[in-house]
Amino acid sequence: MPYARTAVLLAAMTGLFLAIGFFVGGQSGMLIALAVAAGMNLFAYWNSDKVVLRLYGAREVSRADAPDLVGIVEQLASRANMPMPRVYVIENEQPNAFATGRNPQNAAVAATTGLLRHLTSEEVAGVMAHELAHVRNRDTLIMTITATIAGAISMLANFAFMFRGNDNRSPVGPILGIAAMVIGPIAAMLVQMAVSRSREYEADKVGAEISGQPLWLASALHKLGRLSGRIDNPQAEAAPATAHLFIVNPLHRGALGGLFSTHPSLEKRIERLHALAATMGQQPGDR
Repeated sequence: MPYARTAVLLAAMTGLFLAIGFFVGGQSGMLIALAVAAGMNLFAYWNSDKVVLRLYGAREVSRADAPDLVGIVEQLASRANMPMPRVYVIENEQPNAFATGRNPQNAAVAATTGLLRHLTSEEVAGVMAHELAHVRNRDTLIMTITATIAGAISMLANFAFMFRGNDNRSPVGPILGIAAMVIGPIAAMLVQMAVSRSREYEADKVGAEISGQPLWLASALHKLGRLSGRIDNPQAEAAPATAHLFIVNPLHRGALGGLFSTHPSLEKRIERLHALAATMGQQPGDR
């Protein structure tokens, strides 16, 4: 089950946190780092939607402004028996989209002008259903919890370097301090990416069930993969921590972009959607 895998990954991250915490100085230092990280992420949880929408210059639209997009979202929200989210448009040529908000009652979905320009209405519906699936699955909450633990691990790693790494009485102290500082955050980041990727697969599945047409999303992902890699997203490049929000990776600068991607392979996602369509009796070319 997807949630079981997510729980295992979160447990692994928690175990890493405990191990580094005991290395640094026992329970007290561990609790301090967790409290600080939790406070920072609690603020982000309540305000991240406003921050990210402002960061990308998103403009809220109504049925009068964007009748096709708002109409699609309304129909999908009704099919999913969900509250109607706020709808935003981002002036950006890279075709992409994301959802944000701390719960279904305070959710927003955003699509770039590039997505609306390059995709058909069916493909846009597939993408918006995927974003509504993130809202229904409360992935914002899951990723906030993950970010809280990852942030605490990074803080503990810094404490390890400062307190253990400066222990000149033992030659092992500095080595262990540096090791904790480097390996801890990297391990936390890898687990965080694994959680994000598992949630993308689940959002694809639930989104396909909401729209009733897995092939719409499969076709959209094929186009997004082909186009997004050729078109820059300057805001995302300037704020790579927001990359996990998008339906496809908005970053493509640098040789290590694929290695540290928060998104699973598009080919695997499309393959899974085709398999789901087959179980529903649908074949490519069906409408």
